[in-house]
Amino acid sequence: MNFTETLQDHLQAVSNKDLERFLLTVHPDITLVLPNGKYIDNDEEFKKFHESWFADDDWRIQFEIVKVLETEGMCSALLRVIYDDIDPNNQPYQKKYYLQLLFKKKDGKWLLVFDQNTFM
Repeated sequence: MNFTETLQDHLQAVSNKDLERFLLTVHPDITLVLPNGKYIDNDEEFKKFHESWFADDDWRIQFEIVKVLETEGMCSALLRVIYDDIDPNNQPYQKKYYLQLLFKKKDGKWLLVFDQNTFM
């Protein structure tokens, strides 16, 4: 699978809340930085975070690719994200942020190694 196909598969797995498919696109040495500054540098914590997030049926997410940089061994994608959810008081809200994804080639397969989220 080339990088463009991997990126689309990764984003589709997020949109569909398909944890198994999503984790197939993630490197064991993953780093995640959330918009609030929370830093996750552990694949088990990363997996637990996504298990919980994907189990929530209320949210929806839209991606717009802003820029892609490809090299032989690493690829980067910058995306604009629109995230819709419902708060604990059952009120809808929306967040807009940038998502920076960095993929590294391992054994001929593109895997996510860095995921940073930054509010607009």
